[in-house]
Amino acid sequence: MRLFVAVQLSDEMKKTITGTMHDLKQKGVRGNYTPMQNLHLTLAFIGETDHPGDVKAALKDISFKPFKLAFSEMGTFGDLLWVGVKGNQGLSAAAKAVRDALDAAGITYDRDKFTPHITIVRKASGSWKQVPAPKGEMMVKKISLMKTTFKDGRPVYSEV
Repeated sequence: MRLFVAVQLSDEMKKTITGTMHDLKQKGVRGNYTPMQNLHLTLAFIGETDHPGDVKAALKDISFKPFKLAFSEMGTFGDLLWVGVKGNQGLSAAAKAVRDALDAAGITYDRDKFTPHITIVRKASGSWKQVPAPKGEMMVKKISLMKTTFKDGRPVYSEV
C-alpha cells in the first residue's frame, strides 16, 4: 500500500486552487493537472509499505495545536508547479510531530527537507508567471493518513 501523511484541504481552498489551474490552462500552461479531489499538503511521504497498521499506530498519539494554513506564492521544482504555503510554527510543529512519530516507530519515509507546497501541475510547460497565486486560508485541526490507489492509470487519494 502506498501511503503519505497529509493535510486535506477544505472544499473552498480546493475551489480556489482549481480557479488558478483554469487560469493557467487559459494561458497555455500544459501538463498533468492534479484533480481537485487530490489536492493536499503532504507532511511526510511514506511510499510503499506492507504494514499500514504500524504506520497508523505510530500516528495515533500525535497531537498538535490547530493552525492557520494560508497560500503564498507559486513556484516550481523542475517541471512540477506548486502553490506554496506560508510558513508558520503550527505547520512546522505538526510536520515535525509526524516525522518524529515515524522515526520513533522505525518507519521509513522520504526525508527531504519539509517544503510546504501543494502540487498543481506535473510535467508543466509554458509560462505560469503571469497568473497570480491563489489567495485563501483555512484552519487545520486534523492530519490524515492517506493511501494512493490507481483507477484507469490515474492516482486516487483516500483517507486510511
